[in-house]
Amino acid sequence: MNSMADKNEHDQPLILFNDVWKYYNDGSAGIAALRSVDFVLRKGELVAVWGPSGSGKSTLCNLAGLIDEPCRGELLFNGVPVSELTDSQRSEKRNQTIGLVFQRFNLVPVLSALENVMLPLQIRGLPYSRAQARAASVLDEVGLGGMLDNRPDKLSGGQQQRVAIARALVNNPLLIVADEPTANLDTENAEKIISLMKKTGRSRNATFLFSTHDERLLSHVKRRVRLQDGSITQDETHRDQ
Repeated sequence: MNSMADKNEHDQPLILFNDVWKYYNDGSAGIAALRSVDFVLRKGELVAVWGPSGSGKSTLCNLAGLIDEPCRGELLFNGVPVSELTDSQRSEKRNQTIGLVFQRFNLVPVLSALENVMLPLQIRGLPYSRAQARAASVLDEVGLGGMLDNRPDKLSGGQQQRVAIARALVNNPLLIVADEPTANLDTENAEKIISLMKKTGRSRNATFLFSTHDERLLSHVKRRVRLQDGSITQDETHRDQ
């Protein structure tokens, strides 16, 4: 019985959108950022959500990352209906199980790379020495083991994004959501960040959902979901990745 239960839990989608709509108000008119979206993200996947500006990519990422909630439809996170969570419960689940990566990095400028990555662990109350050791290990994993003491202004854009990814990984989250993580990078560094996410996903069996408007990056990703005017128009899996 236990093996069957474990199998069912493993097969359960990490994220499930069922007929999800999201409106934003503009004066008296409601603007639909997402329209009747059905979407499943399974554990261990790396999925690129792509499309032009205003297509709904950031909205989908914000919903998947529990930053926002649907206006209509059903959203399940690891089998739990998000509509049944209070604001504080949603915030707690987000802090404990989701890592967030932003296009502007959002690093604290007066802190070193090591201290930036330690922050989520210290917020959780982990002893300083353990937080320091874990943060150093994750920074080494993303290729910055020799730059622990560097502040953000002493790092390139690609290196700063690696610090941000390390910070998102340090709590061992179920899901990492990255909204336009390569938008402020040149093509070479953007490709390196995508390759890093792929490598990290494989080594940790981590689940990555990231948005992009850059079609050049899609050749590096196995599953590609295209949004247009708030609706999913393509959901393709390429076996050669």
